[in-house]
Amino acid sequence: MSPGDALWYVRRQRMDTDVAIIGGGAAGLTAAIFASEGGARVTVLDGAKVLGAKILVSGGGRCNVTHHEVRAADFNGPQNVVRNVLAAFDVGAAVRWFASIGVELKREPTGKLFPVSDSAKTVVAALLRRCGELGVEIRTGCKAIGIKPPPSATTDNEPLVTDTRPYFSIEHAGGGGPLLARRVIVSTGGRSLPRSGSDGSGWGIVQTLGHSVTPTYAALAPLVLAPQIFHADCSGISHEVELSTVVGGKPVDRRTGSLLWTHFGISGPVVMDASRHWIIPHELGQRPELLCGFLPGEPFERVERWLVEAGTKSPKASVGGLIAGRLPERVGTALVRHVSIDPATPLGQFSRDARRALVHALTALPLPVVGHRGWNYAEVTAGGVPLNEVDFRTMASRKVPGLYLAGEVLDCDGRIGGFNFQWAWATGYLAGRAAGTM
Repeated sequence: MSPGDALWYVRRQRMDTDVAIIGGGAAGLTAAIFASEGGARVTVLDGAKVLGAKILVSGGGRCNVTHHEVRAADFNGPQNVVRNVLAAFDVGAAVRWFASIGVELKREPTGKLFPVSDSAKTVVAALLRRCGELGVEIRTGCKAIGIKPPPSATTDNEPLVTDTRPYFSIEHAGGGGPLLARRVIVSTGGRSLPRSGSDGSGWGIVQTLGHSVTPTYAALAPLVLAPQIFHADCSGISHEVELSTVVGGKPVDRRTGSLLWTHFGISGPVVMDASRHWIIPHELGQRPELLCGFLPGEPFERVERWLVEAGTKSPKASVGGLIAGRLPERVGTALVRHVSIDPATPLGQFSRDARRALVHALTALPLPVVGHRGWNYAEVTAGGVPLNEVDFRTMASRKVPGLYLAGEVLDCDGRIGGFNFQWAWATGYLAGRAAGTM
């Protein structure tokens, strides 16, 4: 063996892994699988003792894997970049991939796709099983603390590594020395559901490497209402509404969907999707207003005409009884009382002012939002590493060669219904495939 060959051999022995993945959630495990299938040696580092906590609690423990139709418009982020990422690994590809690792999916009437088993454990088990089959090394309880970028040149004071190609040195809390890797994928998530191990620490790591991080906010979060509203009396009831968010007198968001009244305020799909549009301006010191239309698609004039015509046709019928025909009875009664009207009032005795007050409440009731339920209840993070700092074809960093980013660590968040998981699968696929090409 020549001196040159001997030096290469020593260096080869000192290189720990080809691809190190920081964060073993949905995006990280996906990246690990595709990187390993490309022939790379892969090591996953995660501070949690058990992987997949966020997957396990999603969808009420069933895991809403994706949605039958996913578009760039379902996400908050630069549409051209999001569109290209989703096109690289679309819903069809996700369905086929999960089937290939033993997870058959089913479509529900809402368009959401769940595992046929109705258990999120099926998804986590399949991802971990595939990692095991490929020989992916998974180190739990091993939180990354920092990443040193590749040195510009090897010196006598630096560890001997695989060959003269650059390497990363990853400091971690798992004991032993730093992990040496040719390439690194950061998939540490955001700040949502911190009890799952997602605490936002990955942003600090990538910032030391030159990346920027936009301000971060809770998204897909239940909202808390002031006690003067009737939410507690209607707790547990859900129904269709139209929510509009107004900031500085200008509408910034309008959407229709199911709202759930709770003891603390409001939740449900339409509230979760609308939450970011209230939370972000609120935390920026503005005064956003959330308006609730109880009869989606019905403008003020049409609702008023309906009440007038009903009074003419059935003057002895009660106001409460009429509203109960369009809304859940408990909600209708509470709403009528909220505007200081006795639900037993006959329609024939309904004054013009009282009628108009009720029409305003039915079409645009201001909901007194005082905050959100916090990061422990937010399902995703708004904000993160800007997408213009990665190559959307590979998720490679534009700042540091050999570094890749995937999942919620990036500044892109989707609406509720499996969209954020689709983002995780797609970015994990792109990062893993690119980083695993040795």
